[in-house]
Amino acid sequence: MTSQSFNLRFSPPLKTLINSNSPGDNSPCFSASFLKTQSSSFGGFSLKRKALGFDGKINGFGGKFVIVGAWREEGNLEELDDAPLTIELQQICSESQFDRVIAEAEQLEESLIILWMASWCRKCIYLKPKLEKLAADYHPRLRFYCVDVNSVPHNLVALAGVTKMPTIQLWRDGKKQAEMIGGHKAYLVVNEVRQMIENECTS
Repeated sequence: MTSQSFNLRFSPPLKTLINSNSPGDNSPCFSASFLKTQSSSFGGFSLKRKALGFDGKINGFGGKFVIVGAWREEGNLEELDDAPLTIELQQICSESQFDRVIAEAEQLEESLIILWMASWCRKCIYLKPKLEKLAADYHPRLRFYCVDVNSVPHNLVALAGVTKMPTIQLWRDGKKQAEMIGGHKAYLVVNEVRQMIENECTS
């Protein structure tokens, strides 16, 4: 679920402007700053998003207000917290590195998401940044990796049971727990990966 809230800050105060309005002038102008916050909730925990700042003027006409202005060119994004928007997928380049990553996750009792991709696969290239955004949603409790099947021995690809690209797998306790083939639209793939993660977390 997503919730939004808006805060208005007027300068000078609205009451002062109304009281000082000269006769025949029905359009008092004043500056206003907007702060929009958004929070999202997934699987029982909330994620804070960016805040957008807006500078502009508001004209009053018969009790109604019309906004005229533009987004600030500088500082229009203000951090609400230190949560990143994207996290680059960590590259696995060898069998030994793969074994080490799986063993560390097993020791820490963590789950891993691994994207198996190929440099020639257009769908893989398009999907990767979408998964990097998803990785930020689950940071730091879940780590995301990627493997280019052209840069690792075929034995590793066969061990993981990968036959099509892109393939997204969830590993836990040293074993592959779930996987999906991401040949359809990227936003659908991301939704299915999210569901795969939530199913594993609640099982």
